[in-house]
Amino acid sequence: MRSPAVTVAEPVVVAEVATVAFSPRKALLESMTPLLVDVAVPLVSCYVLKAAGLGTFGALAWSSVVPAVRTVWGVARERRLNALAALMVSVNVIGLLLSLVAGDPRLMLLKDSGVSSTIGLVILVSALRGRPMMSAGLRPWLTRGEAAKSAAWLRLSAGSDAFRRAEVRFSAVWGVALLGECVVRAVGAYTVPVETMVWAGQVILVAAMVAAFVVSGRLAVAPMERLIEDAAGTRH
Repeated sequence: MRSPAVTVAEPVVVAEVATVAFSPRKALLESMTPLLVDVAVPLVSCYVLKAAGLGTFGALAWSSVVPAVRTVWGVARERRLNALAALMVSVNVIGLLLSLVAGDPRLMLLKDSGVSSTIGLVILVSALRGRPMMSAGLRPWLTRGEAAKSAAWLRLSAGSDAFRRAEVRFSAVWGVALLGECVVRAVGAYTVPVETMVWAGQVILVAAMVAAFVVSGRLAVAPMERLIEDAAGTRH
């Protein structure tokens, strides 16, 4: 026969387990970890290494170590490709190759376009294959670490065609925007004076990103947010 002490203690233990089982802050951190480790760490380390006096080639090479290890580890241990890590490795490899370009100032203007076109192409291919890689970065902002919304995302991503189409649209918009930006800058590099393209290239990039934010927000983010709120029962 069970003692009263055990019977009384059980609800407390269950409550504690339930409390520990989900923490909004922990959930948000876990969902953002891929972005922090696979994207932020390589980018920041590259700039830090260059600021410390290392050349562009060396900075790109050393900043590729973490995403390269995570890519190989994912394939060898988990039998899956870490898309974000693989993307950063690809971008850095393109950057390494382009860092060897010298002499022609117009060709030098294409270096940044080469990187953005690589990112855009990979994102677009992931969307066309039905595995939109931008979802990993979007999920933390739409779920905000809330248990109901996190669970709703998982259910919708697995079983809602409308939600999956919105995920694909989000990545497709960003892929097209980055590729379009690359084309415009490439044309400008050989038709516009070099002095003009030095600053105009940055304006084109910002314009492409603003357009991607607006279009993807209307075509994908807003519908996904409504679906999540409906599924989580939090829509007012």
